[in-house]
Parts: sequence; C-alpha cells; structure tokens
Amino acid sequence: MADRVTVIGWDGSPLTAAARAALGAATLVAGAAHHLALPEVPAGAERIRLGSVALAARRIAAHRGTAVVLADGDPGFFGVVRTLRAPEFGLEVEVVPAVSSVAAAFARAGMPWDDAQVVVAHRRTLRRAVNVCRAHTKVAVLTSPGAGPAELGLLLEGVHRSFVICEELGTERERVTVVTSDRAADHTWRDPNVVIVLGGPARPSSESGGWIAGRDPSAGPRGWTLPAEAYGGDLGEGENQLLRDSQLARLGPRVGDLVWDIGCGSGAFAIEAARAGAAVIAVDSDPTACARTDATARRLGVQLQIVHGTAPHILENLPEPDVVRVGGGGAAVVSSVADRRPQRIVTHAATRDAAELIGRDLTEHGYRVECALLQSVELDTRAWSEKERSVTFLLSGVLPRRSA
Repeated sequence: MADRVTVIGWDGSPLTAAARAALGAATLVAGAAHHLALPEVPAGAERIRLGSVALAARRIAAHRGTAVVLADGDPGFFGVVRTLRAPEFGLEVEVVPAVSSVAAAFARAGMPWDDAQVVVAHRRTLRRAVNVCRAHTKVAVLTSPGAGPAELGLLLEGVHRSFVICEELGTERERVTVVTSDRAADHTWRDPNVVIVLGGPARPSSESGGWIAGRDPSAGPRGWTLPAEAYGGDLGEGENQLLRDSQLARLGPRVGDLVWDIGCGSGAFAIEAARAGAAVIAVDSDPTACARTDATARRLGVQLQIVHGTAPHILENLPEPDVVRVGGGGAAVVSSVADRRPQRIVTHAATRDAAELIGRDLTEHGYRVECALLQSVELDTRAWSEKERSVTFLLSGVLPRRSA
C-alpha cells in the first residue's frame, strides 16, 4: 500500500506550498491530462491518467511509495475523495482543497449559493437532474459528456429557465455565457462546465440569510397537506385532506421525481407534491382550474408546470413520470397512464364497481394493487355534531420491479 496519499485540488491558480511539497515528493501522480502536464509533477514519477477512479485507487493501493492524486476544484465535493476512501482500498488520504467549481461558477455570476441545489448530471442521472431544475429556482448542475447544457435545455422543454454556463473554469479558455434554456441546444459547449439554472418565482428570503444549505425545509406552512382554506376553500370531489394525505403517503414524491397530477382541480395535491421537493406537471381540462392552481402555487412559492388539456390525449407528449395521481378521467385515463409505466399510481373511485374496474386494469398492466375504503366524518367541535361525511375508495398500484 502507498506510504501516503495526498489529494490536491486545483482551480487554475498557483499551487500552494503544501501542494508543491506533496507533489515534489511523489513517486506516483494520478490526474487528468492537464494535471499531469503541470510543471510541478516530478519527471521520474509514475503517471496514471484518471479515467476510472476505482481502477486508479487499486493501482495506488498496490504502489510502494508516495502517491498524489490531482483533481479539479474541491476533491471532497462530488469528487475523488469518496472513492479513494472506500473501505476496499484501505487508503488513508490527506486533502489539499481548492475552490470548488460550483463556488467558482457562482462567484463568476456574482451570486450567493447557500440556497442552491447542487446536482451531478451523468447519462444515467440526467433525467433526475432535470427534474430538480424543474422544481427549484436555483440549481447548479455539474455536467458530463452527453449530459451537458444542450441536453438540459432539450429536456426542460415547456419550462422557462435561464442558464449561466461556465466553461473550463480556472483556465485560459474560461468562458461564461448566459442563455435561455430553449437556446442552449443551439451552441456547442466545452467540457468541463457548470450550469447554473435559474428561474421561476422565488420564495421570500430573510435579509439575514438562511440557516441551512439548499432548500429551507421550514419555508412555508407546516404540514404534509394543508387545509382547504389554504387553497381558497371549496375543494372539488376527491380533494379532501384525508384523501390527499393517503395519496401522498402512497406515492412518496421526493427530490428528483417527476409527478403527474391529472385533473388537478384546485391544485392542492400538485402543490403538496411540489412542497415535498418533486417536479410536478399539473394537468386539467378546465382553464379556470389551471389558473387557480397557478395563482395558488405562486402565492405559496412552489414551482409547477401547468398543462391545459384533456387526458389521455394531452399526456402523449409529456416527459416520463415517476409517480402519478389520477384525480379525474376514470378508468380510461388510469389505463393510459399505466401504459407509460410510472413506478406508482394512485387514484380514487366513488363506488366499488368503479374501483374493481380500475384495479383489474392495473393488475393486467403488471401493477401490485391495493384498495382501501376511506371514510371520514368531520365534526363541528362547538356542538360535537356531524358536519360533513366523505366515503371513497382509494386505489394504488406499484410496479414490483421498480418499487424501491
């Protein structure tokens, strides 16, 4: 095993004395091509061009001598340190950090970033990164080949965002460009780059700043679901609070998910899924419902994409969902949604026959189906008399192979 492993972050500025001393004593140096070309790298040191960090870690573990790994920015922030410290390699690591590429990007933009979401976009995580950009007003995206500004812009179709694209930060070829998301695919961008994605109505912020990085979980009213008064009262059929509680619990929307809310009505469920951090597309055939949903979302400071149209036809061109609530449209819409294979579907029915029809169709699509009869009685606590009674069948379907 290597006698010592030092990981040095590099942001384009001159290396610190500690970094130069570690490099000068190195018998093995790993890094990208531009790192290995630095004049401080000893001529006699073994050199490893970094591709797979895990493969490099195995070679370092087998090396007898002093190893240095060079990485851009802060190697402890979505960087190589996590892999190098994995138990299977048995490496003890010292870190000499530099300014992270995210910090540098926001510095170039002249913006604070303690309230930003930070995501990594690879080909396998691109869709989830895009969903975070849909759901939040300020996101930094660490891109990769095939998952860069152009791909982000294409997948954000229908959602207006501004991009601050920072290419090759800390080098002589550094470039910072501001474009709208719909124009990002018109350009060719150099790697590596960081994209700051901005847009949508911002939540109110305190002049003294926040207390936690990223989204403030205490912003907005407390509770998974809110009372009808928060949505102007007079909620439609299938929107009572007990039903929404149960639907949210079964869908479990989370950061990185895309939720469809079909037949959004007042927007209550769509807004509550968005408050959980998910991206949400709210669909309704009634323009008044769409306008009401938009106004309430703005008032409560959440991001929604609202689509006016009739399901199932309007669903054909929407991006693939992770979980779906069908609030209107019945069995035909549920069947069309199941054809798209989301991980989870919830809906409700007024009668047992209607519930059975929907449940059988979901089963035929390969979903594991649960059905529960929900009955609630609201009491007037001044006289302890019955005020309102609600009875509905709650159905949920889960694809077993994608239920995690």
